Amino acid sequence: MDKVSTWMKKALTIEDKSSLIEAIHIMKEENIRHLPVMRKEKLIGLLTEGSIQRSTPGKATSLDTWELHYLLSKIPVTESMISNPYTVSPDADIVTAAQLMHDKKLYGLCVVNDQGNLEGILSITDLLEAFIELCKKPRDAAQ
Repeated sequence: MDKVSTWMKKALTIEDKSSLIEAIHIMKEENIRHLPVMRKEKLIGLLTEGSIQRSTPGKATSLDTWELHYLLSKIPVTESMISNPYTVSPDADIVTAAQLMHDKKLYGLCVVNDQGNLEGILSITDLLEAFIELCKKPRDAAQ
């Protein structure tokens, strides 16, 4: 129960040729903050809310909504993604994953198997769910 595979979620992904506006729409519609970027079924990067904000015009831009959407439709996700994102094995201990996220100040980790294939994503929310459940165990056993 303390393995990453127990707590990770299936990851929605986007292809590297997709536009930034497509990614933004997926992330908003699905209410997610991490979107792995794939090329021929291999993980090549990770798109996050932060990486998108760093590569798009700020709220003080003089562009109107239509101009902004047009601009974002021309930017490939590869220009905003984090290349070589931190990863963890599905067999890794959840504490190891939590320590990595803490030390590197990450909000999510891509979960890849030994062949380098994406199996899921582990977010801060997933870690909190694990923490809550694992902390309940000693109390439940004592009663």
